[in-house]
Amino acid sequence: MDVLALMSGARADLAPPFEVSQAEDAAAIAAYRGLRRRVFVDEQELFGGDDRDDFDEDPRTVVLVARDRSGSVVGGVRLSPFDPGGPDIGWWFGSRLAVARGSRGDAVGPALIRAACAHAEAAGALRFEATVQAGNERMFRRLGWTAVRPLTVAGTPHVLMRWPIGRLAVLASASKGPLGPLLAGLTGVPGFVGDDGVPVPGSDLVAACDAIVPSMVERDPEWAGWCSVLVNVNDLAAMGAAPVGLLDALGARDASFAARVLSGLRRASLAYGIPVLGGHTQLGVPAALSVTALGRAAAPVPGGGGLAGQSVRLTVDLGGGWRPGYTGRQWDSTSTRSGAELRAMTGCLISGDGAGLAGGARPAAAKDVSMAGIAGTLGMLAEASGCGAVLDVAAVPRPAEATMGDWLTCFPGFGMLTAAPSDAPALAAGPAVSAACGSLVPGAGVRLRWPDGEETVALDGDVTGLGPATGAGGPT
Repeated sequence: MDVLALMSGARADLAPPFEVSQAEDAAAIAAYRGLRRRVFVDEQELFGGDDRDDFDEDPRTVVLVARDRSGSVVGGVRLSPFDPGGPDIGWWFGSRLAVARGSRGDAVGPALIRAACAHAEAAGALRFEATVQAGNERMFRRLGWTAVRPLTVAGTPHVLMRWPIGRLAVLASASKGPLGPLLAGLTGVPGFVGDDGVPVPGSDLVAACDAIVPSMVERDPEWAGWCSVLVNVNDLAAMGAAPVGLLDALGARDASFAARVLSGLRRASLAYGIPVLGGHTQLGVPAALSVTALGRAAAPVPGGGGLAGQSVRLTVDLGGGWRPGYTGRQWDSTSTRSGAELRAMTGCLISGDGAGLAGGARPAAAKDVSMAGIAGTLGMLAEASGCGAVLDVAAVPRPAEATMGDWLTCFPGFGMLTAAPSDAPALAAGPAVSAACGSLVPGAGVRLRWPDGEETVALDGDVTGLGPATGAGGPT
């Protein structure tokens, strides 16, 4: 239509017969409700007098309408969090899909359904369902929905349908899926395959290495320098290692740009109390940044030491907010923390004498939350432990500003997943909060458990393809 408008010869009969948009004015919502009443009360006699319910009173409810060329509302649907009075935990529900009698052959219904699916996913939903009259099940199936179970609504046969949301699986596959084939044949330390760091054989040293995405270095050099320390210290923390020092490798187009990267790295080094021991800097090249961290741990905590039946706990810093320019992807909980707060969080698996915690406070397995997000990282911990995992969605600690979809897929600044017996104490991690929010189970992959007891698939199998970390303390 943009092309036709530029040609100035646009023909009215080539305009789409209808357009779908969000109803943001009282008149459009009133027109939709009037259409609903005609369809469900007058025509189908499903309700007596009125079909309004608690979803209509929820301020989070979204109404999508289809307008014909004259601007008249010829269809509509509403969607909202499933619990009108409760928090939005990423479980959304679509309902009251209505199309005017004269427009039912114009594909209005399918267009509204597709728009509702897109809106729910954009709102951070990880579970989106609708109760559909049995006669419409076939249409929903054609659009990609799956039937869950038959049920009865207002005395009429319905089917509970679910829209498959693959956001968690897509992220895990893109960020970690190729690792197994890529790393095949490379040597490693038994029991620590796929870990955040690796024990150096014959010593109590633990080494970790992370590179920062070049586009991030170019876009936000100070933040990239800060994060290069942050991610490495988190890796050491997950191993229960006390930090010793850092080595950095920096590529930059000129000295001024290099100074900006090193400024962020220096600030983080001081804040976390881990010195930069040396490194390499090269100018006149595209932006690149990689940092190696060294720590000490007499008995490193493996990422694959969990056992089916153990409780999963998330320890995470909910302070801060979305990093500007990275909304939905990077939660900045660290840049405004004091050095003492940062060191308290990253030292949560280290005792006062620098040795790894022992006894009941020591988890069987630990991994810091990586760019695969909470769900993907849990999948890696479970894979390395030779089992699967279930995540209780409503029990996941989460800041109010983050949708569930964003929170389970973002990098949270400081977040650590641990597996331990259910009676093990929570980690003492300064300002971070800690909550039991799942369990390791037989099998593979990750499932989401919802307050109604329903489970949906988040990851249908192993994340990396590296397999169990043999000798980690779990299955061998």
